[in-house]
Amino acid sequence: MNTASTAHHETFETHRRALLGAAYRVLGTVADSEDAVQETWLRWQDVDPTTVREPRSYLVRAVTRVALNIVRSRDRRREEYIGPWLPEPISTDASAEPGRAAEIADEVSLALLVVLESLSPLERAAFVLREVFALPYPEVAETLERSEASVRQLVSRARADVRARTPRHPVDEDTHRALIAAFLEAAQGTVALTEMVAVLAPDVLLTTDGGGVKRAARRPIHGTANVLAFIAGIMAKPEVMLLSWRMAELNGRPALIGHEGPRIDCAVWIEADGEGADAVVTRIDMIRNPAKLGAIRV
Repeated sequence: MNTASTAHHETFETHRRALLGAAYRVLGTVADSEDAVQETWLRWQDVDPTTVREPRSYLVRAVTRVALNIVRSRDRRREEYIGPWLPEPISTDASAEPGRAAEIADEVSLALLVVLESLSPLERAAFVLREVFALPYPEVAETLERSEASVRQLVSRARADVRARTPRHPVDEDTHRALIAAFLEAAQGTVALTEMVAVLAPDVLLTTDGGGVKRAARRPIHGTANVLAFIAGIMAKPEVMLLSWRMAELNGRPALIGHEGPRIDCAVWIEADGEGADAVVTRIDMIRNPAKLGAIRV
């Protein structure tokens, strides 16, 4: 490897973690994010590093542009996707593969990814560039090929939506773990599913992603009674009754994994609001689409 190639490689590797984080926030899937980083690397090789004053900023902007192109292409496929679409979870506990996307998943919660997915692609990209990477508005505008005034509006709308969809009183790690433990007991049959009413908000929202491959609700389910009825139906299915359940860390927070030996059937994570004994689960997300379970380790 010659000196120029070495400089290219070293500069890129220095910022690879940030690039993967930017792409994952925009795309929500591991494979697409890694593809975006690889495409950025190929383009970076045609750039003279000595002409780039701030490589990190340059590369983050470049990978975001690539990610946006992937989003636009994918959104055309998304129209044919069966049921709700949820982001791809990543193992971040001791079972995680060192050096993979797990290196950035600790910093990118599944709850945030779900919120970002509700934004338009441009809002998502503007939010990530400005709020996560603190790029100046002129650079964000140039990246998105929009006016600075337009970008400020995109960021403002995105910021407002994220704030509105984020719990007013997010629970601490211990409370989150206790709530997940309650779900684990219900899944294992230690406690009756009906006892979960005490930890669910009246307007709790359940979203399931089966991708048309596994049984899942075609639309989000609202309300305690409806959510518990759906979960009871899923748990009564023979293939689900065979599953073993364990608590695991996904994207830096405790979650549930349902598996039969090494085969993972589903991943379940929650969002909760409140303090201490008053904390309740406001959102439950469940992925059963096998294509989105590859970054989880049993």
